[in-house]
Amino acid sequence: MQLKAYAKINMSLDVVGKREDNYHLLKMIMQTIELYDLITVNKSEKDINIICNKAYIPKDERNLAYKAAKLFMDTYNIKSGVDIYIEKNIPIAAGLAGGSTDAAAVLKAMRILFNPNIKDEELINLGLQIGADVPFCIVGGTALCEGIGEKLTILKPFKNHILVIVKPPFGVSTKEVYQNLDINKIHKHPKTDEIIKAIENNDLIQASYFMKNVLENVTLRKYSVLKDIKNEMLKLGALGSMMSGSGPTVFGFFDDIMKAAKCYDRFKEKYNEVFITRTI
Repeated sequence: MQLKAYAKINMSLDVVGKREDNYHLLKMIMQTIELYDLITVNKSEKDINIICNKAYIPKDERNLAYKAAKLFMDTYNIKSGVDIYIEKNIPIAAGLAGGSTDAAAVLKAMRILFNPNIKDEELINLGLQIGADVPFCIVGGTALCEGIGEKLTILKPFKNHILVIVKPPFGVSTKEVYQNLDINKIHKHPKTDEIIKAIENNDLIQASYFMKNVLENVTLRKYSVLKDIKNEMLKLGALGSMMSGSGPTVFGFFDDIMKAAKCYDRFKEKYNEVFITRTI
């Protein structure tokens, strides 16, 4: 069973409160993009075996794909094993849900292989046990995600919009970003309703104008290079530029492929992980 595990960006990310268990309550618009890992899942006699084209990817329970397979097998009492091959293309620790989308693809593949009668809601509930981004990655497309990521409202598809993605040569710990976020000091929140309206009108200019990510308050303060990337993207013709998730990846929307190509070339001179892609 082979599936594409698509990356995501955040077109908005707001923190609206905190639960008693210290999980942050979120309100964010997430969008699937045409950048993906390729996940192949095969039945085997026993155990979970992870194989990956990148040596630095963990092959044990630290890997969310491994966690997804184990959770599925434990939940549905599956005695046989699986071999999982991950062709990794999405940068790691990047704010693009690379691990979460791999986990989502494994859950979907295992449903097909072992238990096709499982409903999406059930799969989403399993995904939430692995990570807050996994439910969205199971559904994909364009969605408003609330709570800790489990409340999904499907929005009108926002397809075929060009973006350039730049991942600097360092990772960011999502946990640390949230630990350092003081929600009482967030003075400007995203105008989520305006972004949804722009999406419904397929208006890239308005959507780009209203994009906002409150986690930039933490990550950009620590890594000033991200501000430089955003500013340079805007100078090169991006309609809007923003950090995705907890960072450090920065993306910019373009309405002209030639401008996007020029931006890509400029950043490719400085960084290894630069991509031109589209929303899907």
